[in-house]
Amino acid sequence: MITIYHNPRCSKSREALAMAEQFSNEHKLKLDIVDYQKTPLTLAQLKDLHWILGGPVGAMLRDSEPEYAALGLAQADDVALLAALAAHPKLLQRPIVVYLKRAVIARPPQLLDQLFEI
Repeated sequence: MITIYHNPRCSKSREALAMAEQFSNEHKLKLDIVDYQKTPLTLAQLKDLHWILGGPVGAMLRDSEPEYAALGLAQADDVALLAALAAHPKLLQRPIVVYLKRAVIARPPQLLDQLFEI
């Protein structure tokens, strides 16, 4: 199964979704599309996603969003960053694609090639 945390208003997210759909169709895999703004991730789900992604929690956040500055997240610790993501789904970097217990923030969408090992 492939899971994509998707924002349909984002062109990069739509491009990554098209790539994920093509891969899932070719390999007969289920594709779970999560519009994370309509169905926000819980704190537990965000922690799991961070573990799969690896790297700093800060990489999961869109630091260009006004909420990032308004909440003073530039100096926040991981606990505060994850709490902010849970409270403000708009801050989640997009798209994030999970496949075979690995994940990637698909910006640019071509990073999916490494995840799917195309």
